[in-house]
Amino acid sequence: MVDFSISTIAYFFIGYSIAYGISFYSGAEVLAAKNGYDLVKFFFLLTFAAAIPAIVSGGIAERAKFNPQIAATFLVVGFVYPFFEGIAWNGHFGFQDWLLTTFGAKFRDFAGSVVVHAMGGWIALTAVILLGARSGRYSKEGKLHAYPPSNIPFLALGAWILTVGWFGFNVMSAQSVQGISGLVAVNSLMALVGGTLAALVLGKNDPGFVHNGPLAGLVAVCAGSDIMHPLGALTTGLVAGALFVWAFTITQSRLKIDDVLGVWPLHGLCGAWGGLAAGIFGAKALGGTGGGEAGVSFMSQLIGTGVGIVVALVGGFIVYGLLKMTVGIRMDTEAEFDGADISIHKIPARSED
Repeated sequence: MVDFSISTIAYFFIGYSIAYGISFYSGAEVLAAKNGYDLVKFFFLLTFAAAIPAIVSGGIAERAKFNPQIAATFLVVGFVYPFFEGIAWNGHFGFQDWLLTTFGAKFRDFAGSVVVHAMGGWIALTAVILLGARSGRYSKEGKLHAYPPSNIPFLALGAWILTVGWFGFNVMSAQSVQGISGLVAVNSLMALVGGTLAALVLGKNDPGFVHNGPLAGLVAVCAGSDIMHPLGALTTGLVAGALFVWAFTITQSRLKIDDVLGVWPLHGLCGAWGGLAAGIFGAKALGGTGGGEAGVSFMSQLIGTGVGIVVALVGGFIVYGLLKMTVGIRMDTEAEFDGADISIHKIPARSED
């Protein structure tokens, strides 16, 4: 709740203006125009912006300081995220016009595979690297000590809540009643199915993989859910589910990156795949709509996705690097509990023991 509240303040006063050039310092009468549509749009897009620090929190769980993370939330939502959001969704700096002129189509990201998920995942990667692994996660020899999920029912519940909610923000990314499309809903369904089944098979029935599989598929289909054929969406989900299982395993065991919930594989890599998949399966040759009048180009998708990753990495290292150098970002367990009023009561042994 604190994280979301800080995100709201940062986006209301700074971020939304950076991305869209709209200020909320006008009178209530002005803001109420068009039934307050500008405010409704702000509220909808705020939920996307607030997803960035929520994604990051999953990667840095169990060893990050609270207050520095709140500061990071303000900086990321207020400055880093809206900088790329304005480029991708509001045509800043002439980037989209250049892609249109050069490759015949702008960068497309209907519901945020790159703008939201890849940005969040790659920012999280910088935070995880700068923070370091949890104590005891790796032995002195570099061997991984597995920390299994502590509550599978809650894991399943979280996956279900996200899966159901995804249909809301994917479909409503049209941002108009006239633009709502059943194609988006069905493509979201097919992608989550593909992600689930791929994670089931490659993850060997592991519930941690199974319940992240649908999320991987949904992350990937966001960008092209309005222009893909359902079979293209299914394929996108299958690739995303497989990508998550492979990348999570490699990240933890070989790269020694302690990303607790696997947010870089899930959001960072699957989000980037989604940006590319829109350029592949959105094409008419593979059953897509071709992007309609706006068109779709694989090169535009490749370049746009790459720019999003670069902005996330640079912004993430600046924000978390500065915080690490100034106030520190890793919780010192001994310091946190030093002087705390903690009473430890010894439980009397039973006579039969």
